[in-house]
Amino acid sequence: MAAISREEVAHLARLSRLAVTEDELATFAGQLDVILQSVARIGEVAADDIPPTSHSVPLTNVLRDDVVAPGLDRDAALAAAPDAEDGRFRVPRILDEEV
Repeated sequence: MAAISREEVAHLARLSRLAVTEDELATFAGQLDVILQSVARIGEVAADDIPPTSHSVPLTNVLRDDVVAPGLDRDAALAAAPDAEDGRFRVPRILDEEV
């Protein structure tokens, strides 16, 4: 017995707003059936004594440690700005007055 019918594939296609032909319904039903059977087989093999993992091998963080360092002070940052006002960057308005 197939795990997914042509009617179910047609329903999924409608929900996804996909235009699917009658020939594609048969093709997709067969392909989705294979996928669902494969997932079901994996569920049968999975044992309770095997912890869930996201990777087959342990991963190690290769990033450097966070170190607090002094940042750029405001005057130095604003010195490179094309336009500044009242200790802030001045940029062109991009929104209308209407909200």
